[in-house]
Amino acid sequence: MTQQQPILSGKNLVKRYGKVTALDHCDFELYPGEILAVIGDNGAGKSSLIKALSGAVVPDAGEVYLEGKKVNFKSPIDARHAGIETVYQTLAMSPALSIADNMFMGREIRKSGFMGKVLGQLDKKKMEAFARDKLSELGLMTIQNINQAVETLSGGQRQGVAVARAAAFGSRVIILDEPTAALGVKESRRVLELILDVRSRGTPIILISHNMPHVFEVADRIHVHRLGKRLCVIDPKDYTMSDAVAFMTGAKEAPA
Repeated sequence: MTQQQPILSGKNLVKRYGKVTALDHCDFELYPGEILAVIGDNGAGKSSLIKALSGAVVPDAGEVYLEGKKVNFKSPIDARHAGIETVYQTLAMSPALSIADNMFMGREIRKSGFMGKVLGQLDKKKMEAFARDKLSELGLMTIQNINQAVETLSGGQRQGVAVARAAAFGSRVIILDEPTAALGVKESRRVLELILDVRSRGTPIILISHNMPHVFEVADRIHVHRLGKRLCVIDPKDYTMSDAVAFMTGAKEAPA
């Protein structure tokens, strides 16, 4: 891969919780159009890294850059406004609301004129049409009714809606936290296809996962995180899954 300017990077990131150092002068780079997997043992600091990049925590030291410009996200909403969307393992959806309502949660479209500006009425038709388009674009129209409640969907379909929502609004970067963790084989396969589809449209993706076969299948590069910092970045074509696990756990010395 040509070493262009990273689209999202972190330099010397530090985050402490009392006496625990979750990020210890950590560096990170995501390049345009790639899927970068982030792997590491439990407690390695992966979550803190992702939270620092997505505005969910403010690092104690270090800088975050988006397209070469320093950013200071104070909240996930700041990151979202900058075009960074995160899909957490918990999905953060409202089960009782419809697919369309979930797609637009927190960014509803109001009707134009008096009805929208003064009475605050929502433009349901516009939101439904947009949601339908996005789901169709990503091949998710096995979901028949855009108005059905999210609680009626399978785990894979819910994850699909969450990824579609991120793809619809994540204009620069999408972060996926364990997107296949709770899914069966068939549904995991569909989500992996969806991830590749989103990347093929030019949106770079950060994929946090414990599932090594999935990581090695879709990632262009793998960031190995250990003891609060980046240990190394490997090309999945040059190393095996066993190598990756050995670097991650400290059983094998990482490449320089």
